[in-house]
This record gives sequence, structure tokens and C-alpha cells, in this order.
Amino acid sequence: MKTFSSLAAALLVANCLATDLLTPEKIEAGIKTEELEHNLRNLNEIGKANGGNRAFGLPGYKASSDYVVERAQNRFAPEYDSWVQYFNHTFEQTREITLTGPDGEDVDVFTLLYNNATPLPGGTTGVLVDTPVDDERGSLCFEDQWEGVDPSGKILLIKRGVCAIADKLRIAKARGALAVVLYNQTPGMPSSATLSAINIGQIAPVGLVTLDVGEAWKARLEAGEELTVTLLVDSLFEERESWNIFAETKEGDPNNVVMLGAHLDSVQAGPGINDDGSGTSALLEIMTSLRTYHGFPNKVRFAWWGAEESGLIGSLYYTSHLSEEEADKIRFYFNYDMIGSPYPVYAVYKGDNRGDAAGAAPLLDYLTAAGYPAYYGSFGTGSDYVGFLNLGIPSSGLFTGAGGPTDPCYHLGCDTIDNISWEALTVNAKAAGVVAAQMALSLEAVPPRSKTSVNPRNKHRIRAEFEKWQVAVEEAETGHTCAHKSKNTV
Repeated sequence: MKTFSSLAAALLVANCLATDLLTPEKIEAGIKTEELEHNLRNLNEIGKANGGNRAFGLPGYKASSDYVVERAQNRFAPEYDSWVQYFNHTFEQTREITLTGPDGEDVDVFTLLYNNATPLPGGTTGVLVDTPVDDERGSLCFEDQWEGVDPSGKILLIKRGVCAIADKLRIAKARGALAVVLYNQTPGMPSSATLSAINIGQIAPVGLVTLDVGEAWKARLEAGEELTVTLLVDSLFEERESWNIFAETKEGDPNNVVMLGAHLDSVQAGPGINDDGSGTSALLEIMTSLRTYHGFPNKVRFAWWGAEESGLIGSLYYTSHLSEEEADKIRFYFNYDMIGSPYPVYAVYKGDNRGDAAGAAPLLDYLTAAGYPAYYGSFGTGSDYVGFLNLGIPSSGLFTGAGGPTDPCYHLGCDTIDNISWEALTVNAKAAGVVAAQMALSLEAVPPRSKTSVNPRNKHRIRAEFEKWQVAVEEAETGHTCAHKSKNTV
């Protein structure tokens, strides 16, 4: 009897160990829509309780961090090592923005992150100047487009679109414009954007209006009317602390790390449930499922980036402070930013690095096998993969679209729990989990890191950007700090 009991116990232990071994299929089964939704409902409530957002420098980001840290550092401490990386960055908040139209009317106007201030308390008043539209290159982004435009001492009416807004505003200031009224390039509510902290003091103050307002004023100017408007922008600039959060499996070779990242912050306009609560929730559920299993040779590291909406600050801080040795240990990086858009596309990032295909191909294969029209999309400059590309680290990720028609609530207050495709979020989270598990088990297909980045913005230039941001902090010391009620911040 004793012998039988010992044998039964041994078999039971062996069976338990066998079932505890990691397989991609187990991770796939462990990721459930209801748990993804549970996370997003909590993030949505955090936004509601903290002024409507989870943005860098504001209480909602701290509450969002607490939500992630509670799981990573407390509940999952036996399986994960976790840490927080702190950094400082210039915080900006438009405390008040108003626009008085040519007939004395109060016009709905929206601000952009890192908007520059006008004189206070009255703002700046000037004759409105029409400018040419170029929907192919972008309007007034290049010096040759300014021929015949006299902005000195006036307020310019410029169409948004194609090129960087800051480029338009920088030239406008250099040519003596008092301010810019920027009208949206598409109908409906304009979405937010960041002008970047490096442009503090370098660009003209701007007020963003809808397409119909801009086109109506343009028509009046073309008809020969003289229009005068007044723009008031009161912006607060100050250095504030932010942070990145990391959790890494205790199991696995520290010289072979598979890394998954999503940004934790939202824009100031809303709670950011798709952007990027969707990626945040996916990482939490992959981490939750992975903790149950063992027997994988490679480490998996999760990162929740801070201050992404202010210019990829957290991820650039992290990548710019990696040593060559530390960068070599990161064998692959996956970026999950906006993976639950309500009218999704199914884009898989794949660049020119020969190692990118090792992660991109299995993501594409999973989605297409599940019946989704996935396709390869190229990297841009707008998410947290940038620093990894600069270091030559093979990278990929998923993206379901931003702005109309894929996400009409992009960077708006309506990016709430009602702004999610649960189908897209679930299949993308499962794809991300399956491929993470595959790479945790084998990195055979991943070549060594390319030491020469395909991106001209290399590590030294990232460091240079942080030096520019320090200059921007000094510039901010002369900014306006008088408190007014915020209006129409997007």
C-alpha cells in the first residue's frame, strides 16, 4: 500500500510538471475576452476618477501605474522580477484657450500638446491671412511654399495635414506671424497631436478649428473681406517625473530576452482605452497566462512605457540608456499600440531589418489562419518601436488603425470603453501571446542584432534629443503659469 501510494504520488507530480510546460496553445487558451475587458473597464474608471484622462504628469497616470504594479510586483512576484525606471520630462497643459472670430463670436477651438502661449491676459489680435493649400506635400511645411505669403504681425489660416504641424508653426514664427489658426483636414471633431517639448519657444501659438470653420473663413478671405481674430493660449510648462514599468520572467536566459511593450499613458483629452489601454491590457493578460508555465529557455520582458503621447519619451529614455551589451540581450521587440480599434485593419509591422520577419511572419500567419485580412505594414515614427529600430533590434508588432475610419475617437474624449472592437482586441492579444511563447521556447530564427541601424536617427541622436529637451525645460521657466479654467483641450 505504501509503495502504491508513493508511485501514485510520483506519477501525479510528473503529470503536473508535464502540464506546466509552456506551449503556445496554452497561452492562447489563457487569454480571454472577459479578462481583457475587465482591465479596460478598470482603466476607464481610472480615467473617469482623474479628470477624464490617464496622461503623463497627471493623477490618472499614477493610478494606471498602480494598477499594473499591483499585478506585476505583488500578485506575480514569485514568477516575475519587476522594477520601475524614473525619468523627468517637460509637462505642458493648456489652462485656457479661446478664439474670438471676425464677427466677435466665440469659436470652438482646440489646443495641441506643447502649444506655445500668447500674451496674457488678452491674447493676441491680428488680421487673418489666407494661405495656399497643398494636400500632397502638406500646406506651408516647406520654405518654397511661402512665396507671396506675408505673415509678419498677422495671424495665419493654415490647413492641417500630411506634414508635421510643428514644421508649419516653426516657419510661421520665424517669419514673424503672431499666431496660427489651423483648420482640420477632415470633417468632424479634430484629434489631438503633440508639438513636442523641443519646440517650446520655437513655434507660433496655435488654435485648432474644424474644417467647416476654416473653409468658411477661407472663402470670405478669397472674396476680399478683411477678417480680424483674437487667439488666447495660456500654457503651463514645468518639469515633472514619469516612469516606465517592467516585469520579467524569473525563468529564462538573461542573455536572450523577448520583449513586449505598450504605452500606459493617454492623451489629456481622454482615457485612452484603445490608445493604448488595448495594448496595456493585452500585455497584462499575456503576463497572467505565462506565469502558469515553465520550461522555456528565453526570458520574456514586459514594458509599459510612460509619456509616449508626449513624444515617445519613456521608450526613448530606456533605449538611449541601454549599453551595447544590454541591447544585444534583447533579441526581439514587439510593440502593441492600438490593437482594438472599433473598425480595425490588421497591420503587422515589418521593416528592413533582416531579423524583423522572425516575429512578423508568425503574427501574420496566426491572423490569416484565423481568417483575418492581415498584411505587412511599414514602421513609421509615431510609436515606441522607434528606439529599438534605432539600435538595430529586430522588431514587429500589431496595429489596427488610428483616426477615421478605423478609430474616429483617436486622441479624443470618446476613446472610452465603448471604443473597442473586442473581436480585434482578443485575436490580436492571442496572436501576441502565441508568438511570445514561441520565441520564449526558441530564438533560432532570430539573427543577431544589426549594429548599424537602418534608421538614420541613431542612439547618439536620441541622446541629443534629451539634451534639447533640457534646454526646453529652461525655456519653460519663462512660460505663463497663471491658472485659468481649461477649455476644449484635445
